[in-house]
Amino acid sequence: MRPARVTVVEVGPRDGLQNEAARITTADKITFVNALSLAGLPAVEVSAFVSPKWVPQMADAGEVFAGITRRPGTRYPALVPNLAGLERAHAAGVQEVAIFAASSESFSRKNINQSIDESLATYRDVCAQARQRGMRVRAYLSTAFGCPFEGAVDPARVAGIAAALIEMGAYEVSVSDTIGIAHPGQVPGVIEAVTRQVPLQQIALHFHDTRGTALANVLVALDLGLTTFDASAGGLGGCPYAPGATGNLATEDLIFMLNGLEIETGVDLDALLEASRFIESRLDHPLPSRYYRAANATRP
Repeated sequence: MRPARVTVVEVGPRDGLQNEAARITTADKITFVNALSLAGLPAVEVSAFVSPKWVPQMADAGEVFAGITRRPGTRYPALVPNLAGLERAHAAGVQEVAIFAASSESFSRKNINQSIDESLATYRDVCAQARQRGMRVRAYLSTAFGCPFEGAVDPARVAGIAAALIEMGAYEVSVSDTIGIAHPGQVPGVIEAVTRQVPLQQIALHFHDTRGTALANVLVALDLGLTTFDASAGGLGGCPYAPGATGNLATEDLIFMLNGLEIETGVDLDALLEASRFIESRLDHPLPSRYYRAANATRP
């Protein structure tokens, strides 16, 4: 039975913008986050406290957090890779952080230069320190449906790492299709494996639309009882270490489908479109969201 309400975690300001070639100013990032807040999104991932050397687009994370208007009832997480990132986030007044592990050794090495076990040891320390500071921790689990370097990933491995992330203190693990390779026939098997070790209510899903299957995957997941999905305004985003992973599930496309299914989200689709229009004006390419493109084509 499908849920009556779904939580949409907006990742556009972080996952969406982090690899954009156009440099987005701090002021424009603040405007974008504020516009997403006004659209009623319950969670907006604002930035990442990572090395500016590796992700220069996120170098101003502290300044962005200092400038946004926090809407009551909205969560504003930030990605952190280690204790140094956690300290920076805490100093910026961040109340929730996200950590990111991988389901395959090759991707873990490529993405964060650590083995899976090394990354989990780092994140145990991050979770412990976050707990002491009263900060919540969310976890991403990359390449859960396939790896660009190793191919197929065993769902049992995905489940084991997801369970380790929950055990160390993450309140939720976002099982992620980093390269947009997941399909509706695969989703039930991965979710079934993970739910053997992690309660369903602590699982979220993060799909990319590289092969056009993101919404179909969400539809299957809804029938399995999943209630939390990540999405990116306008379909922004991709992964530099995952060739061809050129876009997250677009928030507009997801909200349009959920509205049609009469599943509540609390998100104002028209206000969301305005947020996407704003950020598109600061990019060097059009946004790929199908709903966004259609809405603009019929705009007076």
